[in-house]
Amino acid sequence: MKRIGLFGGSFDPVHNGHIEAVNSFLHSRVIDEIWILLTPDPPHKTDQQKTEFEHRYNMLKLAFQESDQIKVSDVENDLPKPSYTLQTILHLKKTYPEWTFFLCIGEDSLESLHNWYKYDEIVEECTLMVVDRPGSDHSGVDSEILEKTIFVDHQPMDVSSTEIRKLSVSSIDDVPENVQTYIQKNNLYSELT
Repeated sequence: MKRIGLFGGSFDPVHNGHIEAVNSFLHSRVIDEIWILLTPDPPHKTDQQKTEFEHRYNMLKLAFQESDQIKVSDVENDLPKPSYTLQTILHLKKTYPEWTFFLCIGEDSLESLHNWYKYDEIVEECTLMVVDRPGSDHSGVDSEILEKTIFVDHQPMDVSSTEIRKLSVSSIDDVPENVQTYIQKNNLYSELT
């Protein structure tokens, strides 16, 4: 039985912090593969302008092209909007009933999970994998969530897509070089700099 990690986000743009998190999930040896799920319409970011789905998808493919353990997926683009995590998990479990899925998230997402749409059903449907910041105590997280959580050793990078969009991307070292080239070629984020 294959064990698949699911790592979703708007990835606008994908950056080295995302790549390091994916590497930490894979190095845990809990999962055989990780699928990067590009979210077209995140329900918690409805007021934010987003780069076109196709551009974000192309940047993800560039960032993760080196590993056969990583699959970039556009499955959420074919599901009803907005893109609820539970909906995606149920769809994938129905499509691949022989596989086991793990929801891979950051520690910040773990701490706000109780605000997610039907979070209790998410926890029932799959185990969480969380990249753990050193020294975190998770005291604010519900015990029923922690019972279904595997913590993965990780040294987080202090980088965010929001900050990258605000700066001149040509001078950003936190974006993979091939993604940076794509951004410049397609004149992305120029209205934000």
